Amino acid sequence: MFVLELTYTAPLEAVDAVLPAHMVWLDEQYAQGRFLASGRKDPRDGGVIIAVAEDRAAIERVVASDPFVIAGVSDYRVTEFVATKTAPGLERYREAPR
Repeated sequence: MFVLELTYTAPLEAVDAVLPAHMVWLDEQYAQGRFLASGRKDPRDGGVIIAVAEDRAAIERVVASDPFVIAGVSDYRVTEFVATKTAPGLERYREAPR
């Protein structure tokens, strides 16, 4: 699993101009089963996504395809973690400690 932390690198007006394309991209990632949850930070200076992928290289490719990144209005911090405990309904994402 991965925590993807977005930080805006441009004024909100520039972010908002790309937001419709970013929302379409999010919908595509959810449809492919990659994203489990997402939302904006408060205060609104970026966002957070909980994601799953086969490895870090795969999630890096996903991040690079975000219209926010392509437009240069956001940077990502990618944190990989081992989900050894989950809420009901997320059991399939549990991993054994390494």
